[in-house]
Amino acid sequence: MNSESPVLPLPKSLCSRNPVLWASVFGPGAIMASLTIGVGELVFSSRGGALFGYRILFLFLAISAMKWVLVYSTARHMVLTGKHPFERWLSLPGPKGWLSAVMFVFAIACFPIWVSFHASVIGDLIAGMTSTKLILNGAVIHAWGAGVLFVVVGLALIGGYSTLERIQLLVVTAMLGAMLVSLVLLKPDWWQMLLGAVLPQPLAYPDWLMTDSDPLLKQIAETPIWVEASVYVGVVGGASYDYLAYTSFLRNKRWGLAGADVRHDEAVQLLPDAKRWLRAPMVDCAVSFLVVVVFSAVFVASGAIVLAPQHQVPGDGSFLEHQAQFVTTLHPWLEPLYLFGTLLTMLGTLYGTLEVAPPIIAEGYRLYRPDVQHPKVAARLRRVAILWCAFGAGLVLVVSFFYQIQSGEKQPPGLTNLLTPASLFTGVLSCGIICVLNPWTDRVLPREFQPSVFLKIANLIAGIVFLGVGLRAYWKLGGVNAVAILLGTVGVGFLIALIWRPEKD
Repeated sequence: MNSESPVLPLPKSLCSRNPVLWASVFGPGAIMASLTIGVGELVFSSRGGALFGYRILFLFLAISAMKWVLVYSTARHMVLTGKHPFERWLSLPGPKGWLSAVMFVFAIACFPIWVSFHASVIGDLIAGMTSTKLILNGAVIHAWGAGVLFVVVGLALIGGYSTLERIQLLVVTAMLGAMLVSLVLLKPDWWQMLLGAVLPQPLAYPDWLMTDSDPLLKQIAETPIWVEASVYVGVVGGASYDYLAYTSFLRNKRWGLAGADVRHDEAVQLLPDAKRWLRAPMVDCAVSFLVVVVFSAVFVASGAIVLAPQHQVPGDGSFLEHQAQFVTTLHPWLEPLYLFGTLLTMLGTLYGTLEVAPPIIAEGYRLYRPDVQHPKVAARLRRVAILWCAFGAGLVLVVSFFYQIQSGEKQPPGLTNLLTPASLFTGVLSCGIICVLNPWTDRVLPREFQPSVFLKIANLIAGIVFLGVGLRAYWKLGGVNAVAILLGTVGVGFLIALIWRPEKD
């Protein structure tokens, strides 16, 4: 290889025949895994286990497989070409850059919702730890959340990618070890777990849910099962913006042509060197989703064993409290350890969500201004993205605070209802859009560097499933109004693309 090649030499660990050494590249995938552990697994996998038992495992396994196909495909293209999906989508029919503009509009709206949700969940946990949950009709959880958000935003402003990767690697490793031990000690029905994972079964709410008078349980019982399951599809394994940010993070890792600024003709000449790097994202993504699957299995089993018999379901007003029983059933003194570990996990999730916004903003800005790689410009964009998330989330927290004061402590805070529309787009619909477009994106590659037929078909199947699930869930959730809002937002993206045309070809 030419010493001046923009493609870095492959590390010895990836050249080894020992698969264990390949795992040394695990880094960006840890960020993806940590973003979903806090809410996707700790909250919603436990909730799914409490409501549906082991039957929900097949859905979680299928979600993880389809999202692996999505993220590996986008990462593969980045490694081979150095091009982000936002840039490739400029060639779509219609106003130049319309889909990137649509994704940008949804990002502006959805990121503050996700950040405020994570902050309020942490606030709910802290309020439970400090016995202050009933203050101000329960609105104190949003006050705690605002305080946590202020601190984490400060950390994010002085942090960066390397800090994020180190923190999330530590969090993921510690939580994975602790929960595997907990699962073994809880002694689940391993045969039923296996059947639930490989055999699709119809989902139905338990009888006790339909007759319970608890406000939270009544709220869940009134939610169509399709919408409930679609929320799981949206949160388990991460969301589309996590994957788009992951693809952007590869610029920092310099895997293949990711991060290299080369012309198309140069990139074609470098494809053989870049292809050797494909093992890196394949291993990184595989380990990430293996971690997600393990966490899902652990929390589904724990929810089915511990929470379901007591008719307890994680949700508004008690997102993380019930799960303490996963360890206190083994010994009461483990509760402080659970609370501390859960708090760290959720803080990592909140911090990671704030760090996902800057690369999304930067990739969008890159289409209009090529100076995004300038350190001062990149730093300014990063601050703008984080502060926007903080401002928007703070506004949501203030509104939620006063809403909860007026509605009373017997009314659940409504955080899940707030999250659902955002989750259906970021974790379901937009995932379908990306999957369907992945084979089209790879059309620019020479034949010998095209993805396999299996990967192309897998993308199309996953895309159709995500789009079908998302559109039906939106219809079930809000009918014509929900679909109209969705189409209206797409229209705004079209309008932006017509007014501001990207400079890149």
